[in-house]
Amino acid sequence: MLFIIDEKGQGSAELILIFGGMIVIVIVAAIYYQNYLTGLGDEIIKTDVENVTNQINNLTKKF
Repeated sequence: MLFIIDEKGQGSAELILIFGGMIVIVIVAAIYYQNYLTGLGDEIIKTDVENVTNQINNLTKKF
Protein backbone atom coordinates (compact mmCIF):
# COMPACT_ATOMS: atom_id res chain seq x y z
CA MET A 1 0.00 0.00 0.00
CA LEU A 2 2.95 2.36 0.38
CA PHE A 3 3.40 2.69 -3.38
CA ILE A 4 -0.05 4.31 -3.68
CA ILE A 5 0.86 7.07 -1.23
CA ASP A 6 4.33 7.69 -2.74
CA GLU A 7 4.03 10.56 -5.29
CA LYS A 8 7.70 11.49 -5.79
CA GLY A 9 7.72 10.86 -9.54
CA GLN A 10 4.41 12.53 -10.30
CA GLY A 11 5.88 15.99 -10.94
CA SER A 12 8.51 14.60 -13.31
CA ALA A 13 5.93 12.57 -15.19
CA GLU A 14 3.67 15.60 -15.60
CA LEU A 15 6.59 17.74 -16.83
CA ILE A 16 7.52 15.08 -19.40
CA LEU A 17 3.91 14.97 -20.59
CA ILE A 18 3.81 18.76 -20.95
CA PHE A 19 7.04 18.82 -22.98
CA GLY A 20 5.81 15.92 -25.10
CA GLY A 21 2.58 17.77 -25.83
CA MET A 22 4.46 20.90 -26.82
CA ILE A 23 6.69 18.90 -29.19
CA VAL A 24 3.62 17.31 -30.81
CA ILE A 25 2.04 20.76 -31.31
CA VAL A 26 5.23 22.11 -32.92
CA ILE A 27 5.50 19.13 -35.26
CA VAL A 28 1.85 19.43 -36.33
CA ALA A 29 2.27 23.18 -36.93
CA ALA A 30 5.45 22.60 -38.98
CA ILE A 31 3.70 20.02 -41.15
CA TYR A 32 0.69 22.31 -41.60
CA TYR A 33 2.84 25.32 -42.59
CA GLN A 34 5.39 23.32 -44.59
CA ASN A 35 4.36 24.72 -47.99
CA TYR A 36 4.32 28.28 -46.65
CA LEU A 37 7.76 27.94 -45.10
CA THR A 38 9.24 26.36 -48.24
CA GLY A 39 7.85 29.11 -50.47
CA LEU A 40 9.06 31.80 -48.10
CA GLY A 41 12.68 30.74 -48.52
CA ASP A 42 12.47 30.96 -52.32
CA GLU A 43 10.81 34.37 -52.18
CA ILE A 44 13.48 35.81 -49.89
CA ILE A 45 16.27 34.48 -52.09
CA LYS A 46 14.76 35.91 -55.28
CA THR A 47 13.79 39.38 -54.14
CA ASP A 48 16.15 40.38 -51.34
CA VAL A 49 19.34 39.08 -52.91
CA GLU A 50 18.55 40.83 -56.18
CA ASN A 51 17.80 44.10 -54.37
CA VAL A 52 21.03 43.99 -52.39
CA THR A 53 23.04 43.11 -55.49
CA ASN A 54 21.52 45.99 -57.43
CA GLN A 55 22.21 48.43 -54.59
CA ILE A 56 25.84 47.33 -54.41
CA ASN A 57 26.21 47.71 -58.17
CA ASN A 58 24.72 51.19 -57.98
CA LEU A 59 27.23 52.13 -55.28
CA THR A 60 30.18 51.04 -57.44
CA LYS A 61 28.97 53.32 -60.25
CA LYS A 62 29.21 56.33 -57.93
CA PHE A 63 32.88 55.77 -57.11
